[in-house]
Amino acid sequence: MIDENHIPDRDDDIDGYTKIDRYNPQLIESLSANYLNVLKQIGENPERDGLLKTPERIAKAMLFLTHGYDLDAKTILSSAMFKEDYSQMVIVKDIEVYSMCEHHMLPFFGKAHIAYIPNGYVVGLSKIPRIVDVFARRLQVQERLTNEIRDCIQETLNPFGVGVVIECRHLCMSMRGVQKQNSVTTTSAFTGEFLKEKTRTEFLNLISAKLG
Repeated sequence: MIDENHIPDRDDDIDGYTKIDRYNPQLIESLSANYLNVLKQIGENPERDGLLKTPERIAKAMLFLTHGYDLDAKTILSSAMFKEDYSQMVIVKDIEVYSMCEHHMLPFFGKAHIAYIPNGYVVGLSKIPRIVDVFARRLQVQERLTNEIRDCIQETLNPFGVGVVIECRHLCMSMRGVQKQNSVTTTSAFTGEFLKEKTRTEFLNLISAKLG
């Protein structure tokens, strides 16, 4: 998806995470042609002013929304591992999640709450939201997204345990189908110490608490 001839400027690379803002022109052209046909087939006039550049805009948007396929979450996570003698729970909560349902290609969005108990290594805090983005920027189901985040942290850091809770609203439920605008889907996945009720309860209480 990314133009292989593009060498990122220094400002494009943040913590080893390249900003996706340039694309392979051949791929953009091919996708744009497909979206042009979609506009025609739903009865629109792609020649009118408001739609003249819409196929290209959709193509670029789609490549951005699915650029997680081009990134390796384990590489991002392992790039900021630090040896540290700390073995208490580390939590990053209220991480914004934006993804697309693979069944209808409509968005779902919400928040992720992630915890791990270090086993000799901690990771730079910014990397946790980064790996959420890597897996969210793909066609997804919330259940698999939850497991992929859990497994990536467990396999890369080898902590004593990982806990992941994701809460999302799905536009495939609110815009079509059952059309329930206020429903929220919650998924969770745990390993190690978080399989124990005491640890899991502590985690759930902490992500529910408000500071101050």
